[in-house]
Amino acid sequence: MNKHKVIIIDDERLAREEIKRHLLDYDDFEIAGTAENADDAERLITSLQPDLIFLDIQMPGKSGFDLLEALDDVPEVIFITAYDQFAVKAFEVSAIDYLVKPFREERFAQAILKVREKLQGKRETRSFDRNIFVKEGEKLHFIKTSEVYLITSLGNYVRFHFSGQKVYLKRSLNQLEEMLDPALFFRISRTEIINTSFIKEVDTSVKERMTIVLETGERLTVSSRRSAAFKRRHKPLG
Repeated sequence: MNKHKVIIIDDERLAREEIKRHLLDYDDFEIAGTAENADDAERLITSLQPDLIFLDIQMPGKSGFDLLEALDDVPEVIFITAYDQFAVKAFEVSAIDYLVKPFREERFAQAILKVREKLQGKRETRSFDRNIFVKEGEKLHFIKTSEVYLITSLGNYVRFHFSGQKVYLKRSLNQLEEMLDPALFFRISRTEIINTSFIKEVDTSVKERMTIVLETGERLTVSSRRSAAFKRRHKPLG
């Protein structure tokens, strides 16, 4: 049996122990580690690459939301909180589920059922999607990289274009490029990366420089150096 790795993140020891106790009934989940603050949790997640995290939203210092925004690839998340208003936010940003302390065994079982279905779907499709979390003011977003059609650089920030929305994340374009699937994403200039699955048309009529039209309507000019690289990689489109 392939087991799903779990990390429990909560500043309250009793809360961590309660989740451990509940997980004893589920043989397909194994606890890879626990943390009581966001900094320790970030190190554990980066090192262990868990499938699922149970995450307290309110912790001393950095919040659970701060932790997610610091990660390059966000695991599946079940939020745990003592406050209904945070639970509603968690639900709005499409976390798998949320548990309001104290939670009942039946409620925990419902959350596990949801996460099982999600993780099974990932394995069946062999998805290479990354989850990126962005907190923008009061708005919270879980973004799948496959849904992003354009990424632009604005100083120390990048802007994701997806599903008719634009959100900002404090990352450099160079940092982001390193974590994206090179088979899917292509940097067309110093300030822009495109998702090649959204390409509708490629115009190569101008010597040494091409224009790419995305399905979303954007017309983007590819630098001469990147045009040559694009043609080598996508010969049928040249």
